[in-house]
Amino acid sequence: MNPFYQIMAPKRKKRFFLDWSLTWQLIFINVVLFVVFIVLDYVDVLSLEFVALNPSFVLEQGTYWTFLTSMFMHGGIFHLFVNMLSLFFVGGLLEKILGKRRYFWSYLISGLFAGVLFVLLSFIFPADYSSFGVGASGAIFGLVGVLLFLTPNLRVYMMFVPIPIKLKYAAPGLLVLLWLISIAGNIPIGNTAHLGGLLAGLGYGLFLRLKFPKKVKMIDRKFS
Repeated sequence: MNPFYQIMAPKRKKRFFLDWSLTWQLIFINVVLFVVFIVLDYVDVLSLEFVALNPSFVLEQGTYWTFLTSMFMHGGIFHLFVNMLSLFFVGGLLEKILGKRRYFWSYLISGLFAGVLFVLLSFIFPADYSSFGVGASGAIFGLVGVLLFLTPNLRVYMMFVPIPIKLKYAAPGLLVLLWLISIAGNIPIGNTAHLGGLLAGLGYGLFLRLKFPKKVKMIDRKFS
């Protein structure tokens, strides 16, 4: 091998978007589609009602595509910012552990399952039946669910808590906290979608822990 290859060979030009990490690509797509949906709604080309996930629309009108489109729509700038910040930290770590392919399917399937549970449980929680669900939080909770089996002792910060908490306590604690906030403040938070995403992630995390016990133990020790 030519020892001067690394010096003499021309450097490959970096390609916009394609050379980014999958986490940054997902963040970019979420931001761009959020803007696109808002603009299309503003010029009366596309109604946000046909982008957001609504159980009554799905069951009565067959708007099944909203299981996917709702994952890339958000209820406002703050909602988008919080989700993308969470995706940056949670997704950035999990992508390094799983690799792009497993990480992508974890994100997508968790988000879709979050929507499915949101629709199914609308029969138990009637207020959700006519509600619109949007956001990447279901998929992000799925990523957290995977990490719960891979790095349960990883110390993380949770909202309103100034000290780091082990992930195995922080994740269910955050789920309960959001549920209490939505009840106390009568705020429309997609708690059942969060639960669905988390369950999907837990299922995949358990699969990985059972199939690759040695690798998972090594990962767990690294972050303990």
